[in-house]
Amino acid sequence: MMPVIKRRHVLLTGLTLLSSLAAASTSVRAADSLPTIGVIGSGHVAGTLGSLWVKAGYHVMFSARSLTDAQKLASSLGPNASAGTPEEAARFGTVVLLAVPYRAIPDVGQKLVPLLRGKTVLDATNFYPFRDGSIASVADRDGAGLTTQHYFPGAHVVRGFNSIDMSVLASEADRSSPRLAIPVAGDDPASVQRVEELVKAAGFDPVTTGPLSSSVLFQPGHPGFEMQTDVAGLKSGLGLR
Repeated sequence: MMPVIKRRHVLLTGLTLLSSLAAASTSVRAADSLPTIGVIGSGHVAGTLGSLWVKAGYHVMFSARSLTDAQKLASSLGPNASAGTPEEAARFGTVVLLAVPYRAIPDVGQKLVPLLRGKTVLDATNFYPFRDGSIASVADRDGAGLTTQHYFPGAHVVRGFNSIDMSVLASEADRSSPRLAIPVAGDDPASVQRVEELVKAAGFDPVTTGPLSSSVLFQPGHPGFEMQTDVAGLKSGLGLR
């Protein structure tokens, strides 16, 4: 007969092993339950936001016209990051981040719109007349959010992460309270909520300004652009309750 002390030791060892396996299983399930993120672009915006989400446990696929650029970025961020073509990233992502020069929006829309119908498209782009040509005038007149939505019919466009320079976001992520506030705007409640969660995961506090049309408040030339403050300060600056 096994001594009592030895039986207790075996039992405790077994319970510890089961506990560890359960914790690992829970961790895997938690990671699997996070939305996947496809990124159209592999530059400063893509790299900054993508690295914050990878750090938070999300699976991110980067893409670019040059697959080599996307592969280089992904390889620097570890196993949760991968690289593919824009079409592959569009298929991969529950949320798809637009991180391209604004002049590329019409072309990207034409190529990817069939793959993005019904998906959350996070538009972190900005328009600049000196760089983007005539579409910058349209975005300035009609609002960047509604202009982007025009080129992605059927997708749920949400504006966010466009109002503050990426170097600031990289240095201010997860700062001590009060955290930096990020304005967000969109028409589809589920997509807005998804983006709010991504804002939190990146280390910031979201402030939803309203429908997509309200994103004009934080596009270039308007009060919320480059506003670096906390939730209370952002709401006050934008006249929100």
